[in-house]
Amino acid sequence: MRRVRTLGLLGTGVIGGGWAARALHFGIDVLAADLKPEMEEWIRGAVANAEASLARLTLAPLPPKGKLSFTTDLQAMARQADFIQENIPEQLELKQRVLAAVSHHAPADVVIASSTSGLMPSDLQRDMVAPERFLVAHPFNPVYLLPLVELVGGRQTSTAALDAASTFFTYIGMHALRVRREVPGHLTDRLQEALWREILHMVNEDVATTGELDDSIVYGPGLRWAAMGTNLIYHLAGGESGMRHMLRQFGPCLQWPWTKLEAPELSEALIDKMVAGTQAQAAGRSIRELERLRDDYLVAIQQVLKPYNIGAGATLRALEERLYEAAAAGARARIDAADQPLRLVETYVRPEWIDYNGHMTDSRYLQVFGDATDALFRYAGVDDGYRRSGRAMYTVETHVTHKAEARALEPLYVTTRVLEVDDKRVRLLHSLHRRRDEALVASARQLYLHVNTPPGKASPMEAGVRARLAVLQAAHASDQTEDRRS
Repeated sequence: MRRVRTLGLLGTGVIGGGWAARALHFGIDVLAADLKPEMEEWIRGAVANAEASLARLTLAPLPPKGKLSFTTDLQAMARQADFIQENIPEQLELKQRVLAAVSHHAPADVVIASSTSGLMPSDLQRDMVAPERFLVAHPFNPVYLLPLVELVGGRQTSTAALDAASTFFTYIGMHALRVRREVPGHLTDRLQEALWREILHMVNEDVATTGELDDSIVYGPGLRWAAMGTNLIYHLAGGESGMRHMLRQFGPCLQWPWTKLEAPELSEALIDKMVAGTQAQAAGRSIRELERLRDDYLVAIQQVLKPYNIGAGATLRALEERLYEAAAAGARARIDAADQPLRLVETYVRPEWIDYNGHMTDSRYLQVFGDATDALFRYAGVDDGYRRSGRAMYTVETHVTHKAEARALEPLYVTTRVLEVDDKRVRLLHSLHRRRDEALVASARQLYLHVNTPPGKASPMEAGVRARLAVLQAAHASDQTEDRRS
């Protein structure tokens, strides 16, 4: 299966817009195809609406943003895409017909995945060319923030297709959960459906309103579910004996007639109750307002979980590690020309970096200079493994000098020189430039101290780390131009 540089979207809508926003943010070009030309404006609006929350998800250095294109020619999209994600309505015959047609034009090494929330992959791949490259990749709304994607293979799906899909989705920051065998509704929707049926029953019987039922989740189990699923939570409920004790103590309750497995009749009266209840909960707020509220707390929850390396926080942490390592790999490729200042960071002034004067705000200068330092130290050998061994570089001094303005969307790059290295110290000079005119925007002189972290004391750095930094220092010593300008 091929490396994914362009994601083809077969159908747009809410899910398609979410896929586009996530892929673009992590450097993948998107070619969206829809028979309705008016959907181009819609998907561009959806991507724009997602940008603010995506921008806050991580401070790790990002690749250049992908480019969004739109076409009404499904066949042209199929010929140009490296991976195709189908998002058309949940109608089996419609999906079968469109997937079969697209498969005639997509090269055989292009994975084709469906966002279906419940249809079986074996049914969907029935009439396709090269059906072994087809699978279900079921995401959750909003796709650009929720990392879960369920991967389900059909009878003809190859392991290679599943592996390739898992690699791609992990690359764009998702948790790829492989479903062992195909079942209607996959995994998560079956669990959600059980809860949804009970909600409908209790509203229908006037046991509770929609708001009261949502409160029963939001203030209780919903908080636990952000990091631990029902099974692990019930394991804890059993005390030291865990799940065995829990089932023996509470298992008899399963025989009690608490729940109703069949959904109630969806009568007009029940529909009216559901509509009235949710409108009351919305309290006059528009869908876009509620989406922004939802997105804000989803970003915050993932950031809170990240230090604990659990749930969606673990997925975010793994994504950030890949982004930092990718930035360092790019730096390593440029370090061959070590007689010049190292060009370690290529970036641009993101809209969320702007202050009330329309300029790049002070804290973002430190972030960009920090990204350059991280790339340099990873090249030298101060990587995650090095830090786990109990050694790290600590900032002792930073002096930033501002020379020119950096405005929204301004392309920038950072060059770095190693000024001084000894057993315990490294002194660096970073210079931030505007790409359009090479103007020096700001410089930063930084002093780092090598520390043995458990006792919190300065200590000599590993010989190999010092040697790599010393080589750069010697190479940079012959060029004082950057030093004088800064």
